[in-house]
Amino acid sequence: MHAETNTALATMVHYDFWQKSGPSLGHGTLQDSLRKLSHPQLQQELVEVAELLMNQTKHEQWPMPGFEQVPLQLHARYAREQILAAFGASTFAHQRPAREGVLFIEELNVELLFVTLNKDEKRFSPTTMYHDYALSERLFHWQSQNSSRPDTGKGLSYIQHKETGKRIVLFVREQAKDEDGRTMGFVNFGEVEFISSTGAKPMNITWRLKTPMPAFMWQASAKLAMT
Repeated sequence: MHAETNTALATMVHYDFWQKSGPSLGHGTLQDSLRKLSHPQLQQELVEVAELLMNQTKHEQWPMPGFEQVPLQLHARYAREQILAAFGASTFAHQRPAREGVLFIEELNVELLFVTLNKDEKRFSPTTMYHDYALSERLFHWQSQNSSRPDTGKGLSYIQHKETGKRIVLFVREQAKDEDGRTMGFVNFGEVEFISSTGAKPMNITWRLKTPMPAFMWQASAKLAMT
């Protein structure tokens, strides 16, 4: 496995357990952070949990085409912190914030879109209650941030992303919290391509998924198209 991929995986583990950058927790190095997890009983419990979760997986998952050094699987579910670590946006020393639902990684020319389908009014302000839903297993309707317009800036960059080589990856979750009150992870829908848009501030964009979304997410997302 490539050294960069190994580092990304180790950083994902760090954020999965600690949720904060290493220096903010007093860890000198990434190795120091992982060494604190080397208790035999903890390791055994982690193996058992991993095996249980793998046995519960009912849909196919595979590496992301064109992102061979990004250690994420298509249609797998990840915490936001894991995703940022996998793309190198967050490192052991620095945690990258991503509160707006979009994150552009300039050094990779990649933009990550984070979508929550069922938006709780207590958690989302009126200005972030975007209308996002699936049109089909390959088409997804997404509303941009309220400042985006098709003739300039961020909005224009979406329309022209193929010409500029910008790649866009979509991550979707059903809701912010599960029935037990735990933060839900995002399902990796993979890379998407611009198809069309209408309106401005916000823009209504239709993305085409390069890989069809998993059936369980199609069912959850399509319901919102009727509301």
